[in-house]
Amino acid sequence: MALIEAKDLRVEFPLYHLAARSLKKSLLARAAVRVRTDEANRVVVSALRDLNFRIESGERVALIGRNGAGKTTLLRSLAGIYEPVGGHLRIEGTIGSLIDPAAGMDQDSTGRENIRLRALYRNLDAAGQAALEQEVVDFAGLGEFIDVPIKGYSAGMSIRLAFAIATAMQPHILLMDEWFMAGDASFMDKAEARLNTLISGADIMVIATHNMDIVRRLCTRAIRLDAGRILADGPVDPIVDEMLAEAG
Repeated sequence: MALIEAKDLRVEFPLYHLAARSLKKSLLARAAVRVRTDEANRVVVSALRDLNFRIESGERVALIGRNGAGKTTLLRSLAGIYEPVGGHLRIEGTIGSLIDPAAGMDQDSTGRENIRLRALYRNLDAAGQAALEQEVVDFAGLGEFIDVPIKGYSAGMSIRLAFAIATAMQPHILLMDEWFMAGDASFMDKAEARLNTLISGADIMVIATHNMDIVRRLCTRAIRLDAGRILADGPVDPIVDEMLAEAG
């Protein structure tokens, strides 16, 4: 059984370029709620503040809120990209992330080499590595570019490769951001069927999105964030309706 549980979860980012005392004072005065000075006298931004929630098997959860609310930060924290500075985060089950095409990728390595690195990370045996490589190569459809360093890829090519790698194995917990919608139309037609299979097979899905149609269609629960805190958590329709009404 998959599980995500957060208790008093906090994530902060230091701002290293605010050394001038007058600039510090000005910033702290304007944004005292989310910006503070830590024990090392660094200015830090509180990206997530004292979050408490529990997501169990069978749930399809949307993270919603305006830009800067903390949706992607929370998603990246669940994926292990950001490390909390306080509180407790408990995750049970394997994770599949459709968050950032560059996350976990070696920009100086080729597409094929990145596939092999991911296979090693997943502790696959030789046969499993070969099968994963062939499946990703076929699905991504990059042709000869699969053997080109990915730092030379276009955004669409990066998404193709990242999507193919991330969806090659069924995870217990599926984490998604909106970047996967940016692929070209021909690829997304093929990707949609695979994505639907992945969503239906996952024990838990968490997606960060501004698209309320996606929220209503795919999700059973919404967590609305604002300034790094949970503003509302519950069934989709009332939370979405309230947010849209406030937006006018």
